Formats: sequence, C-alpha cells, structure tokens
Amino acid sequence: MPAPRSMAALTGIAVLAIALTACQDQASGQIVVRNGARVVETLSNPSVDGCHRFPEGVTNVENYTQSNLQMYPTPDCTGPSIYVDIQTSNEVVRANGLWRSFSFAPE
Repeated sequence: MPAPRSMAALTGIAVLAIALTACQDQASGQIVVRNGARVVETLSNPSVDGCHRFPEGVTNVENYTQSNLQMYPTPDCTGPSIYVDIQTSNEVVRANGLWRSFSFAPE
C-alpha cells in the first residue's frame, strides 16, 4: 500500500506549505529607492513589521511588492505619510522634503 502513504505525505507537505505562507512576515518582492537618478537602496522581501529607515533621504520609491507602503519624512515613521500602492511608484513633492523611512500599511 505505498500509494496511500505517498498521498498522505504529499497532503501533509501541502498543508504545511500553506500554513507557512499564511504566517509570512515578509513582503514578497522588491522596493527600490532613489535620490534623484541614483539608487540609494534595493530591499528584497523586507519584513512587514516595524519602521524601516533609509540610509539617507530619498526622492523616489518603486514598490514591486505585494504590500502597500506608507512613506514618512522622519526617520521613525511618524508625522504625515504618503501612501504607495502595490506595484506602483511615487516621487516626493519638493515642499514635503525627502522621505527618511517607511512602514507597511495595515491591510
């Protein structure tokens, strides 16, 4: 009866894979940030928890993740924020200053 054991093993693996995906604490994809034309940082599969600080102020963000972002002009994700949708990009308005941090928007 090897067939039933194989089917049980495959079913168990599938259930485990689904459970692990549901508990994922990373955003799938990349975020590319620039200051002018220069790339400042590229983040791959970043954690969805907490505030993420940039090494320097940025003027443009490209969100290639499956999660929405909130961009902040402060290094601690406080103050007014700009919302950046999934699979879009946004450029800072000069009057607002540079972006210094981001967090993932609640879903």
